[in-house]
Amino acid sequence: MKNKERRSYSREFKLEAIRLCNESGKSSAQVAFELGISSNSLYNWRKQYSEKKEAAFKNESQLSAEQQEIKRLRLEVARLKEQRDILKKAAAFFANEPK
Repeated sequence: MKNKERRSYSREFKLEAIRLCNESGKSSAQVAFELGISSNSLYNWRKQYSEKKEAAFKNESQLSAEQQEIKRLRLEVARLKEQRDILKKAAAFFANEPK
C-alpha cells in the first residue's frame, strides 16, 4: 500500500478554488480536476466557507514563521530518517551477500 503524503493548501488557493467553482459555470468535479485536487476537498472547502465566510481557513495562517519552519524541519527529519533506515538495510543486505 502506498503511503500518501498529506498535502496542504493555502487559504488563498482554497478561496480561489471556491470562487472558480461559483463563478466559472463549471461543475465542482471539473474545477477540482483542473486544479488537481479531490472533489471531496473542494466540497469540504465550500461547506466551510458557507458556514464561516471570511473566518474560514484562518487557523492555517496562525502559525508564526518559526512554527512553520519547525513543522517543515520535522517533516524533513522524518524523511531523512526513513532514507537512512533504507540505506542501513541495503548495506546490511549487501554485506551479507556471498561473493
